[in-house]
This record gives sequence, structure tokens and C-alpha cells, in this order.
Amino acid sequence: MRFDIFTLFPGIFEGPLRESMIKRAIDAGLLNVQLHNIRDYAAGKHQVTDDYPYGGGGGMVMKPEPVFAAVESVLGIREQGSGSGDQDTDYQSPVTNHQFPIPIILLTPQGRVFNQSIAYELAQYDRVALICGRYEGFDERIREHLASDEISIGDFVLTGGELAALVVLDAVIRLKPGALGDPEGASDDSHASGLLEYPHYTRPPEFRGWGVPEVLLSGDHAKVDRWRREQALRRTWLRRPDMLTAVELSKADRAFLDTLRQAPDE
Repeated sequence: MRFDIFTLFPGIFEGPLRESMIKRAIDAGLLNVQLHNIRDYAAGKHQVTDDYPYGGGGGMVMKPEPVFAAVESVLGIREQGSGSGDQDTDYQSPVTNHQFPIPIILLTPQGRVFNQSIAYELAQYDRVALICGRYEGFDERIREHLASDEISIGDFVLTGGELAALVVLDAVIRLKPGALGDPEGASDDSHASGLLEYPHYTRPPEFRGWGVPEVLLSGDHAKVDRWRREQALRRTWLRRPDMLTAVELSKADRAFLDTLRQAPDE
């Protein structure tokens, strides 16, 4: 899978791309990350990429020319004058009626909030473009005529979109077969099944007087599976009860949740 990341600060990515799972995925040929400095596509001696907003106000706004030039050049999109809808492409934007060559995503606090479902959605593509915002944001014409989608990683504001791009990249690539050491690791994660993940234990079996639940030492896989399911339900009920409305529950799941509701408050 290839990520094309458009940024004014490519150096931010150097450390994370050389560590842990992302590095292993790159070394294994599962991930190809291409960093594109938007400033390289800005005209003039000083390669200016931002300017004052029309109408006044504080802060600066990212100019459309270098962003359009960078994305169109790298992705091989012909120069546009009437919007991205005139492209002969096969990617349908989830937020507009436009067609795009690949997902072209703005990282912005105004976007749809990133979650595991969106990670799965993006993992179906062989190539994704991420555009990192800076300053007060993007010229609106970038949103309207260049991007296919806008994604936020939460209801807070960062200095720029680079950290958000890394979050999206990490969440998506770990869903690709071979990226994780455990082939089924991603399917057991919190949110992957619609529930928070169950507790984990490892050696030693006793630490400072705190033991491991006996069921995990029993060797009875059916009992272990049921215990893990119940613990995931319990943890979700306590911490994120809103998630239970969207997950498919079995009769046994519902019965277990009923016992939690009837139990005294913890």
C-alpha cells in the first residue's frame, strides 16, 4: 500500500517511519510512504505557501496554488478548472458527488472523526493521499475542488496535520495482512469487533500478590473465549456504553449484560 503525504514539514515523519511496525511494514514491502514537500511546488524565489485571509482576521491560510500543483503533479491529475468531478476515475468521495483517482484526504479538525470503520475503508485501497494542514487552515477551493474527504482524529486542534497523518497511516497499515506479527491481531483489538478489548495477562502467574484469572490457566479454550467475550462486554459497558448500541449481540451477550445492570454499583 502506498501513502503519498503532502506536508510543509516532512522531517516530522522521519523518526516514526523508522521505528516499530511501520518500519517493518516498509522493510517487508507492505508499505510505501512518499513524502512531498508542498513548498517545492510553490512559485517564486521565496516559495510562499501561505497568505493573509481575505476579509481580515488573525493567522495565515494555505494558498491553493502550491497544494494543487503538488497533488496534481504527483498523482498525475490533469490541471483542473471546474473541479475534480471531471476526472475519469473510479473512487467515489464519501462526502461529495465527485470522482477521484484515489482517496485524497485533508487532515483537518473540520473533517469526519476518524475511527476503526474508516481505517478499514481506507485499507481497501492500494494508494491514499494525505494533505497536512497548517496555520489557520486551507483555502476553501482546496476543500471544494481537490480533496475527496476530510478527516479529523478528534475534537481538538493540533499545530498541523502531520501527527494526524501518522495516526491514520498507522491505523490503516496494521490492517493489511502481514503487517502484524499475529495474523489475527488486528481483529482482536479494541473497536475492531465493536467492543473494547478484554484484559491481557502474561508471566509471571503471580506478581506482588496479584494473580492471573484461573480460567486463563485452565487450558479450556471454550471457557477462555467466553471469559474474554464477557470481559470485553463488561469493559465496554463500564467505559463506553454508547458502543453497545452498534454491536451485534448474541443471546448470551445480552444475558451477561443484564447481570451487569442488575449488579450493585461498583
